[in-house]
Amino acid sequence: MYTSAKPYFYGTGRRKKSVARVRLVPGTGNITINGRNIDEYFGLETLKLIVNQPFGVTGTEGKFDIIANVVGGGISGQAGAIRHGASRALLQADEAYRPALKKAGLLTRDPRMKERKKYGLKGARRAPQFSKR
Repeated sequence: MYTSAKPYFYGTGRRKKSVARVRLVPGTGNITINGRNIDEYFGLETLKLIVNQPFGVTGTEGKFDIIANVVGGGISGQAGAIRHGASRALLQADEAYRPALKKAGLLTRDPRMKERKKYGLKGARRAPQFSKR
């Protein structure tokens, strides 16, 4: 794991079942997720854009390196969790970013979760097949 004596900014992000611990280190814009490069970790360009969204909103592209540890969920939820964590870490770096991040909705934790399965049903809402006779 990456260790450094440099000062860094920390943020925890969550989305669905994913939890991301994000550290921002002043640098050149390198993104490391679970010890792997972002291009290696996320195949889809849309997921890379999601991770970089807070930096586009605040105009800080290329000013911070991201070191993220993310567990749980799928790749889409993990990308959202990293975005949330990076947004929170940017607030530690400079509180002046709050209005821009808030307006873009990046500080709000997405509350949508998987609905629980109910008894008598095959899934959350899927009922057993009906037959008249």
